[in-house]
Amino acid sequence: MKPMRMSLVLLLLAFSVAPLAKSAGRAPSSQGQSSQTTPPPTLAADVDREISAVEKQVTNAAEAMPEEKFNFSPENLNIPGDDYKGVRSFAVQVKHIASSNYFIWSHVTGDPVPAFIKDGNGPAEMKTKADILKFLRDSFVLGHKAAATLTPQNMMEPAVGSKSTRLHLTEFGVAHANDHYGQMVEYLRMNGIVPPASRGKSD
Repeated sequence: MKPMRMSLVLLLLAFSVAPLAKSAGRAPSSQGQSSQTTPPPTLAADVDREISAVEKQVTNAAEAMPEEKFNFSPENLNIPGDDYKGVRSFAVQVKHIASSNYFIWSHVTGDPVPAFIKDGNGPAEMKTKADILKFLRDSFVLGHKAAATLTPQNMMEPAVGSKSTRLHLTEFGVAHANDHYGQMVEYLRMNGIVPPASRGKSD
């Protein structure tokens, strides 16, 4: 009986060790392939992802508001005791994000702010949803350009015509857009519209 038990133990050990040995043998090859196919992360790529994320949220929210409600302002609701007098309409919120993108990120890229942008509320003559959406999308192109210029060597350098660093201004553009995205979300909900980013989730 004892020799038979010993044989079974040795057999089980052999089956247990074999897969481990095979796995260990493959590990260096797998690591080698990973290092060849996956580029190392960069500062520019990380910041660019943040810009892409807020760009998607803001653009989708702007697209979700119907044309006939694009100039909605909570001031029009006449809620007793409210304090919405003089707040930006939905359209102006979108134009404000776009204008600010140019004002902020132009310091990083060195590009001039387009002449038709006079202030933070954007061109007063720009009124259609299609034109405002194009203005918004074009402004984020500058953000991606700004992110692409960032390196570990220059990120803490002062931006063109600013006391702020290149990294701070590039990230500030993201933070500012996120701030006004929150206001856009409230305007959508005031009109019975679930923001695209919240659809399909627990609301």
